[in-house]
Amino acid sequence: MITTSVMKKRKRSTHYVDNVKFYNSLVEYKSTVKEALEKGLPQPRIPNYIGDCFLKIATHLSFNTKFVNYPFKDSMISDGYTDCVRYVLNYNPNFSEGRTEKNPFAYFTQLCYWAFVRRIKQEKRVLELYDRLIERNGFDQVFSEDGDTTDTANHSDYNTIKDNIHQKQRH
Repeated sequence: MITTSVMKKRKRSTHYVDNVKFYNSLVEYKSTVKEALEKGLPQPRIPNYIGDCFLKIATHLSFNTKFVNYPFKDSMISDGYTDCVRYVLNYNPNFSEGRTEKNPFAYFTQLCYWAFVRRIKQEKRVLELYDRLIERNGFDQVFSEDGDTTDTANHSDYNTIKDNIHQKQRH
């Protein structure tokens, strides 16, 4: 007797941003902004749904393998979110009008991606600056080494930074 195991087919998970609803919300928001500007009223606030979509896009992009191991992940997410809010009016829904798929998700994902890249470059510059400051001022001025072994974290930090700078000098 031959038995076959019937495996359940895994359901595709639903997307965390509904692209059609997101697109329709953006079109509606842009039309309300246009009407408000024509009437001389201040620009209306971004609807909660659009803001939630921006936050979901930035948060989920931070789990990408390119960005997952950075210690300043929260700063990257907030930069991506801020760029989405800043450039929401630059999104052109008519750009994808002739296409079968209207995809604002891709536009805002790219905004977040480049915000993440800018944040990484900025943090690397800051770390290089710290390294140069330590190198110029000497290790003893930055870390105190009194021979006290109770503060092992300070001593190990001192040795790690010292080794990193010596390694960079050799290269």
